[in-house]
Amino acid sequence: MALGRRKETLADVEKVVAFPLSGRTATIRRCARELEDIHGDAAVSYWRTECRALAASLAKLGCGEDDIREQVMAFQTEVQVEMMRRYSDRLAEQGAADRFAP
Repeated sequence: MALGRRKETLADVEKVVAFPLSGRTATIRRCARELEDIHGDAAVSYWRTECRALAASLAKLGCGEDDIREQVMAFQTEVQVEMMRRYSDRLAEQGAADRFAP
């Protein structure tokens, strides 16, 4: 038996792993949809509020600042990708409609 060795507790080995923000498809789509309809200061305010709320939820789970920052940045990227996809879909639909217009 080693002297001075402390017993490992559950808190020492347990780590909460949050579902990645970049995988929260419904939240990503909702944010992209909202951001399409608002612009300027309102869009900035909405975006900051959403990102801060997501960061706060991760902090509450015990995630560190670096992990939170990484998660929020990945989420932001996914929202941008979703917005580009939605825009491309609209262009394709418009092009199809123009081709078949009398």
